[in-house]
Formats: sequence, structure tokens, C-alpha cells
Amino acid sequence: MGGRSLGRRFGWLWAAYAASAFGTRFAFDAFSLIAIVVLGAGTTEVSLLAATGLVVGAVVALPLGPWVEFRRKRPVMIAMDLVRCAALLTIPVAYALGWLGFGQLLVVSVIVAAADITFLAASGAFLKTLLPKEDLLVANARFESTTWTATVLGPPLGGFAVGLFGPVTTIAADAVSYLLSAAGIRAIGGSEPRPERPEGPRLSGRDLREGWRFILTHPLLRPLFFNTLVVNGLIMATAPLFAVLMLGQLGFAPWEYALAFAIPCLGGLLGSRLSRSIVAGYGRDRVLLVAGTVRVCWPVGLVFIHPGVSGIVLVVVVEFALITCIGVFNPVLATSRLEQVSLDRAARTLSAWSIAGKLTTACLTALWGLLAAFTGPRAAVGIAGLLLLATPLLLPWNRRTPVPGSAHGDQAGGSESGKQVAGAGESLLRAGARLRGGDGSRLDRDAGGSGPARRTAEPDDA
Repeated sequence: MGGRSLGRRFGWLWAAYAASAFGTRFAFDAFSLIAIVVLGAGTTEVSLLAATGLVVGAVVALPLGPWVEFRRKRPVMIAMDLVRCAALLTIPVAYALGWLGFGQLLVVSVIVAAADITFLAASGAFLKTLLPKEDLLVANARFESTTWTATVLGPPLGGFAVGLFGPVTTIAADAVSYLLSAAGIRAIGGSEPRPERPEGPRLSGRDLREGWRFILTHPLLRPLFFNTLVVNGLIMATAPLFAVLMLGQLGFAPWEYALAFAIPCLGGLLGSRLSRSIVAGYGRDRVLLVAGTVRVCWPVGLVFIHPGVSGIVLVVVVEFALITCIGVFNPVLATSRLEQVSLDRAARTLSAWSIAGKLTTACLTALWGLLAAFTGPRAAVGIAGLLLLATPLLLPWNRRTPVPGSAHGDQAGGSESGKQVAGAGESLLRAGARLRGGDGSRLDRDAGGSGPARRTAEPDDA
């Protein structure tokens, strides 16, 4: 990252992201834990909780992308942080009063997922307006580093807190982290011009489809879109199956399982810190192709896991290699995507990408659960690993990064707008977050981070 400062305002935004990212990782798998330990839920109910939050939250968020397009983005981001904080706080309150039920967990997961998608759309557009194009990769790499640092530290500390203070402790801490994020975003200061609303009727179904239409007709974004949907979906689909394999059939202790996925996250920190220098040496197109290919070569190795210390070492090595490649790939993908999207459609496009990612992950998770019922979890994990080996065919091998006149023009205009707001000479910000994801503009916080079925070794939701 070169240690180069991006200005005081970026510092506040980075602090806000760090607080929220740590809160999500601190509450790792908290919804599943509460459902199992407090409510006595079985595997079917836990799977339903995982899928419902993603699917219904995505559907609820569908009309919000176009709505965000014509609103000031920073107030929307603050509002979504406060909505997530309030929704999560209802869980410890209901638990203390003895009213907590499975239905409430479902409702909260839906609210948080919808707010998360909306926050992502606003944060990406906010970044597009305020951050100079040349600072995008630096900022995305810093947020990626923060994500993996929080992933290394959060789950072990969260597990200790649950053992000491009870099952809803981490949910309360996650809610407070959203409050701190909102305070940090507010402290950024400055004014934000209201986007101009085009003349004509209010939003329609045509507006809601614009994000997908733009992605599917773009020569670079289309292959990257399909590649990330399939890769992230297959990696996520095997997460609960691998947990069953390690904790059930192979008899690993929970602390061994947590350790096997916490240590490799140091690879994400390493990869994100190296991404900018690698791009400088080899070029963005080559890094997208090579890192995008190498990252899928590792998961198939998990099929060889066996009991004992050597089994844990195998998982650590495979996941470290996987996450290091993800740490390189994600900031480059996020930067490339933002540079290709014009400002007037940024919120809709980012919403479309995020919604499609969550729906794909939910569908593949359900499908792989059915597959495992017939083949067993080890075979299902192996099948997903073999399919991942074919996903590099979806990358844009025959296309160089386009130079989109409108997108670059908007970016330049956005930089000038940011300078007018912040004052001459001050570098302005960034926005972007998942464990699963986080959708490439890394100030998004994946609601599911505190929700069910989240895995530490997670690709960006990008």
C-alpha cells in the first residue's frame, strides 16, 4: 500500500469500516449458534435460516437500488447502519425477556440482509463520486487487509466471549459495531450534492432491470460477473458440509475447526497487501486472469482431509493458498468494476451484482445440501472442487479492459466534485465489505457475517 495517506476523511471511513468488520467477525456464526443452543433447532431449520435471510433479503432490497441512485449516499449509509443496529439489538432484548423465537431470527436476518445490500449500493456510488480513480486500488487493498485481519482476530475472541457471557453477547457487540460505523461515516463531514433526478415517470420495472442489463452487455463485467457468481457460490455451498465432515464424521473439536480456518486468513492479509505492487509489476488484466485462475485450484484438496494433526495441517495449507489468492483478486476486481460503471447507474449495478450473488449462493447451498444427502459430505465437497477447476473458462481471456468513456468521464467528474466539497489538495475516500462476500466495494458489511452458516475462509461477494 506504500503507506500513502488518503486524507483525514478516508481515515474516518476506514475507522468506520474497521469497527463494523470486526463486529461481523466477532459474531461469526452467531445466528446458527443461537438457533441450535438456545432454540434447539436442527439442521433443516438452520439451513432454512441461512437461505431465507439471503433470498428474502435480496428480494426486499431489489427496488432499493434505483431508489438509492437519486438520494445522497452518505445519509443512506448511516440509515442502513442504524437499521441493522436496531434489528440486531432486538435479539438480546428478546432473549433477556424470554421471548426469543425462531421466527424473530428469520425476520432479523431478512432485515439485515436487505439493509446490507442497500448499504453496498450507496457506498459504492459514494466512492465513485468522491475518490479519485488513481486511489481506488490503494483503498480497496486497505479495506481487504482490514477484512482479513478482523477475520483472524474476531471469531476466536467471539467464541471466548460466548463461553464467558452467553450466546447473545456477540450479537449485541455486532449491533454496537454498526452504531460505531454510523458515527464514523457521519464524522467524515462535508456536504454531498443531491443527484439529479431525470425527468419523466417514477421508477419502473425497466429501472430495476437496468443494473443487470448493463452487466450482461458489458464485455469485461459480464464474464467477471458469471465467474464470481459460480466461484463464490460453490465455495460457500460446501461450507456447512465441510463443517459436518470435520466436526461430525472426523471428530475434530470446535476449537480445532476454528483454528483451521482462522490461521489461513493471514493469507488474505498478505494477498491484499501485495495486490497493488503485483498489479504495478504485471498489469491489472494479467492479475485478474492469473489470480482468478489460481484461486480455484485449491478447494479440491479438502476432499483428502483425515483425522489428526496432519488433517488440520492439510486444511490450513489449502485454505491459506486459497485465501491468499482471493486477497489478491478481490481488490483488483472491485477496482476494475467501479471504473467500468458510470456514476448514473452505479447504485443499480452494484445492487444487481450483490442480489445475484446472494441468490446464487442460497440456491447452490440448498442444492449441495441435497447432493450431500445422496453422496455424503466428502463426495459433495469433492464435486464442488472439480467444478471449480472449470470456472477459469468464464474469465475474460480474449478481452482487454475496456476504456469506457462515460465511466472515466464520470470518475473524473466525481473527483472534481469531491475536491469542491473537501477543499483543494485533500484526497477523498472510499467505501466498500463479507465474510461471504462482500461485494467488491468493500465498505459493505455482509449481514450474514453475524448470521447463519458463515465460513471464515470466504471469498468476496463481488
